[in-house]
Parts: sequence; C-alpha cells; structure tokens
Amino acid sequence: MSTLTLSINKLDYQLDNLDPRTTLLDVCRQHLQITGPKKGCDHGQCGACTILINGRRVNSCLTLAVMHDGDEITTIEGLGLPDSLSELQQAFKDHDAFQCGYCTPGQICSATALIEEVKQNWPSYVTTDLQNPDGLLVQEISERMSGNICRCSAYPNIINAISQVLENTTKNEVVDGKASKATITKGSTVSGIWSPPPSEAQLSKPTQNKASTTVSGDRS
Repeated sequence: MSTLTLSINKLDYQLDNLDPRTTLLDVCRQHLQITGPKKGCDHGQCGACTILINGRRVNSCLTLAVMHDGDEITTIEGLGLPDSLSELQQAFKDHDAFQCGYCTPGQICSATALIEEVKQNWPSYVTTDLQNPDGLLVQEISERMSGNICRCSAYPNIINAISQVLENTTKNEVVDGKASKATITKGSTVSGIWSPPPSEAQLSKPTQNKASTTVSGDRS
C-alpha cells in the first residue's frame, strides 16, 4: 500500500509508504503528533492507548493502521479540549478521577464507549439478567472498565464520575422505542482505594457523604 488515508478526529491524514506493520498507536504518536493515546504496556494489557474506532473502544497498540482506512477514529483530542470539555471529561475533573493523568485519556475514551454500550443495554461478564442488564450498578461499571488500569488507584473516583454521567444520560432515555430500565442503585457511591471490581464487603459499606469519596494525597 503506497498511500493510506486515515480519518482521525474528523480530519483526514495521508501517509505515504507506511510500513504495514506500524500500529495505529505509533501512527498517532510518532507520525501525526497526536499524543493523547499513551503507550503504556504496548501489549494491550493496560488500556492507556484506548481510542474509539467507529464508536467502539480499541487498544490502538494492538491494531495495525493499514486495517483502518475509511474508519472513523476518535482519540481523546476529538472528545473535548480544555476550553470545551465533554460531559465525561468534566465529570472526571469534578470527581478528581485522575492523579498523574497518564491513563486518563484511555479511561475517558473507554468510558465514552461504555456509556453507549449501557444505553444499548449490552450485557457484561457479570450481568445476571441478560434480558434487562442494569449497566449502572457499581460492579457492572467496574467490570466494564477493568481493561483500563490506573496505577494511582483512582478507581472509586473514576467510577463515581462515570456513574454521574450515566445517571444524567440514561434518565428517560429511549432505546429501540422503549424507555430505559437502567437506574442507579441506591448506595452505589464508592469510596476507598481498590482495584476493580470491588468486593461484596466494599459494596455493602454504608454510603459516605460526597466529600469523603475524594481520594486525597500529597501531589508534590
């Protein structure tokens, strides 16, 4: 292939004589200076490189750029910028859902796709009722985000941010002509430091007030 055209964040990029072994992640970072997607493990295990391809989340370190001629590719830069944050980006900011920030672009891209999956009533591995999945349960969000690692352990705040946006976007949402049955389970706000999914003991703890859910620490 002599010329490859990629549509990224609604802009077309042409690459000439690209090595067909080049991953989409390396094209973004090394060829186009789109540095939102991060190279973490480079083995599809950490989720730092997560982007959206035709609306679905993909580990860009595991997919070749030549496979995506004609696809609609979206990175964190295409979701929102500092002066025009998406609702999810604002929720991450409001809930202090990041610390070092390295994994945050992948987390937000993954969560953006997750919200669409929930709106379409897609089940997950932990869904008990496949006909009527409740994608807003804490354990559901944890499972759906388990492919994105946060080494700073901001998981409770990440889930609270996603829960806030899910609650807003699924209120009176109509899916396939039917009102969405998804609801936030009472007492689902999470706190503490843990890697998802949370244990039953953590889920059974009384809900603390909002101020206590923020993980504090020395930023120096």
